[in-house]
Amino acid sequence: MTDLAVRDRKSLAAPGPSGARARQRRRTLLLGCCSVVLLFVLVTLAVTTGQLRLPASVALRALIGLGDPAEVLVVQEFRAPRMVAALVAGVGLGVAGAMLQRLFRNPLASPDVMGVTGGASFGAVVLLATGTSQTLIPVAALGGGLLAALLLGVFGWRSGVSVARLVLVGLAVQAGLAAAVNLMVVRFPAELANSALQWTTGSLYGRTWTEVWAAGGAMAVALGAAFALHRKLAVLDLGDDSAGGLGLNTDAARLQLLVTAVTLASLAAALTGPVAFVALAVPHLVRFVAGPPTAGTLVLTGLGGAVLLLAADLVVQHLLPVSGLPVGVVTATLGAPWLLVLMIRQSRPVNRSAA
Repeated sequence: MTDLAVRDRKSLAAPGPSGARARQRRRTLLLGCCSVVLLFVLVTLAVTTGQLRLPASVALRALIGLGDPAEVLVVQEFRAPRMVAALVAGVGLGVAGAMLQRLFRNPLASPDVMGVTGGASFGAVVLLATGTSQTLIPVAALGGGLLAALLLGVFGWRSGVSVARLVLVGLAVQAGLAAAVNLMVVRFPAELANSALQWTTGSLYGRTWTEVWAAGGAMAVALGAAFALHRKLAVLDLGDDSAGGLGLNTDAARLQLLVTAVTLASLAAALTGPVAFVALAVPHLVRFVAGPPTAGTLVLTGLGGAVLLLAADLVVQHLLPVSGLPVGVVTATLGAPWLLVLMIRQSRPVNRSAA
């Protein structure tokens, strides 16, 4: 059993005084309020900064369609869709990462490590290759993500869900699907290559309201399902024997949770392409600052994902000396050392003396 599973099962098994639970709820609420305030600041920066700098009051009025037509055009058609896409994708990646890590009791389980985002990118690029309307990209990305999950299940469950096997199979699936995406991009005509480029690195450039509404509407349904299934996830945390004794069909519950997490990650990838690090790191940070997983910390994880992805996109747009970099470059740069640290920790033997 991994360090993550040992810690979470101890926290769930211990009765704990009601005062400790109340303190965690207050801490989670406080952190959630801080996240909302930080999101408001980042949203304000997203709509006010750029080649055309606008005062906050002017930009926020333009956001609702008031003011100079040129300012309204810049804010509503260029800055706002990109900003909302970052928020929607960040929430989806954060919640999907938290669900997968709890479901597999594995801190390395995230959509980008397990191949889900690579599968979503593959589905989107196949859609572009066929010349089908880009409004169907969320559907294609979802199909690609489910394909990656199917491949992971076929090759990863032969000997049970071990940490090493799961990570290795996930990395292999991710690499194989990324290679297929790169091959199709190279073979594309020049006019399609630029449209497909984001599916190799992850980018928020050029998002439109049509794409945001399509993916965002489906994301809202998937998030509703994620919170509706949270009680089953909490029961699974107790172990299969205890969950079965409480009347839960563990196999059906795992399948429902896995499909929901894959759907969230795939819809996020439909907006951004394969963005790394967000789904991997945010659940760990939330667990560190807010304590054991609850429904409240799942909300906090979604907010944290939105904060991280929007902040990374603002860094890409305004702070880096090289213009036009995709946001996936920044998140991958942060994610590589994080993944290395987690894998080193996973290789250490678990101290069972206190278990």
